[in-house]
Amino acid sequence: MTVAAHAEDIKPAVVYDLGGKFDKSFNEAAYTGAEKFKADTGVEYRDFEIQNDSQREQALRNFARRGLSPIVAIGFSHANAVEKVAKEFPDTKFAIVDSVVDLPNVRSIVFKEHEGSYLVGVLASMASETGKVGFVGGMDIALIRKFACGYKQGALAQNPDAEVYQNMTGTTGAAWNDPVKGGELAKSQFDRGADVVYHAAGGTGLGVLQAAADAGKLGIGVDSNQNALHPGSVLTSMLKRVDVAVDTTFKDAMNGNWSSGVEVLGLKEGGVDWALDDNNASLVTDEMKAAVDQAKQDIISGKVQVHDYMSDQDCPV
Repeated sequence: MTVAAHAEDIKPAVVYDLGGKFDKSFNEAAYTGAEKFKADTGVEYRDFEIQNDSQREQALRNFARRGLSPIVAIGFSHANAVEKVAKEFPDTKFAIVDSVVDLPNVRSIVFKEHEGSYLVGVLASMASETGKVGFVGGMDIALIRKFACGYKQGALAQNPDAEVYQNMTGTTGAAWNDPVKGGELAKSQFDRGADVVYHAAGGTGLGVLQAAADAGKLGIGVDSNQNALHPGSVLTSMLKRVDVAVDTTFKDAMNGNWSSGVEVLGLKEGGVDWALDDNNASLVTDEMKAAVDQAKQDIISGKVQVHDYMSDQDCPV
């Protein structure tokens, strides 16, 4: 009976980042988590897809005014809006993914993307026949350089002579939603000899994976499992479990387990991983699987330290 009483007083909401909930990547992972919560509990949620930066505050405030809680903001770009609106509504629970907002009514959820990226870097090096692999990032920010640095570290750990090409798509929010440019950047890396390219670029990354499939090369997906987008052309995907973060946040609020503060989700916590399924099984040899399983254990045990670009704004490899 208590569950029903709890269930009635939770009105969860999600505000997505630019690129929208069907970006097949970061935002869609959040949507998947919200849908899982709904399927498991029967509790409806509200959501909103912003079209520009000015809508962030507006969307959060509108949901808070209407009594929704918890309200989960997807993406670091919501940080200022969450800070402002959470102060205005101290009794409303907020959560933000990919940033830290230090307020008593905010849960901040961050991931060790560098750890998951290291694993796909190992796989990229092993799958590459040229010894040249690539990375295409979305917006040029420290968070995306964190993916790139972990990837490069994993690639070089596996093959010290590997070359790792890197390009960023842009410096504004539009960089998350430009598949044409993503494809062009990937193609330029293929032209330079790369045969595996990893993206951390939201909707832009769909162009990267398409370019890899068109060129007969390999792409690596991100955030959601993107292996099925081009079966046989996507080597793997670096999973960032934003779905788990959203589902858990809603359930914690519903079950009286809510906590504010910072939650850090790495390999050890199941927050990041790599994807193996029917779509890419033929691309991953037993030797590759053994190497990546070993790397995973070594990172979890602390034997291998993956550098976090955001700790010092630097990549030592």
